[in-house]
Amino acid sequence: MASAPALTETATLYLDLLKRSLTNTIFGAEPDSDGDVNRYVGMAVSHYQQSSAVSMLPLVRMDNLRDCILSVVADNVPGDLIETGVWRGGATIFMRAVLKVLNVTDRTVWVADSFEGLPEPDPEKYPLEAKAFKSAAMTKYYKHFATEMDRVKANFAAYGLLDDKVRFLKGWFKDTLPTAPIERLSILRLDGDYYESTRDALVNLYDKLSVGGYVIVDDYGEETWTYCRKAVEEFRAERGITAPLMRVDKPCSFWRKTH
Repeated sequence: MASAPALTETATLYLDLLKRSLTNTIFGAEPDSDGDVNRYVGMAVSHYQQSSAVSMLPLVRMDNLRDCILSVVADNVPGDLIETGVWRGGATIFMRAVLKVLNVTDRTVWVADSFEGLPEPDPEKYPLEAKAFKSAAMTKYYKHFATEMDRVKANFAAYGLLDDKVRFLKGWFKDTLPTAPIERLSILRLDGDYYESTRDALVNLYDKLSVGGYVIVDDYGEETWTYCRKAVEEFRAERGITAPLMRVDKPCSFWRKTH
């Protein structure tokens, strides 16, 4: 990444406190997303789902998001920011906060989600995803990550970050993204979990991503319950994308658009 604009000590402290508040890690350690999957699920449910957490992102992914935003601002890469799949809105709240401390007023944060949970995968095409969709963890504890839009708006408001630079796209990605009124993007963060959600976001939004912008794929490294990696690799091959994929942690990777 290019040299980013320097944050003041106050801004650094604010963003550090914010990410820890959003992820419920002010007073306790976060679950280890690089560890055993089954153990992680149990810890994640307790730490995130059954708490007041607004994001399930590990802190390292919050730091990656911050650094990508600082980079596009420093390099004057034009475009808005979007996350496709937001749960309670934590990552998009953090996006808005980073822009706020940088006094950036010409970029919008797009909050895209069904606000009804995850779509049910086709069991013949995506058997791993279909099995995960019906698992006890997903149905009883994660509840398919369904969060009403009004609750996400209330979370933005609670942090003083609900303003006219935050816009919501409600509905399934296959319906909302093809006609989304987005002109250009500088950050494209994908957290739709499954193959089709990942594919829908890439097909409909990648051409709007400016050169120098970033694609962050939250579940690229997950292979036991999703075909997210397959969707990404197929798309990159189709488009001749050779920009290196860089690892954030075991599940999450990102690349910078070069052409």
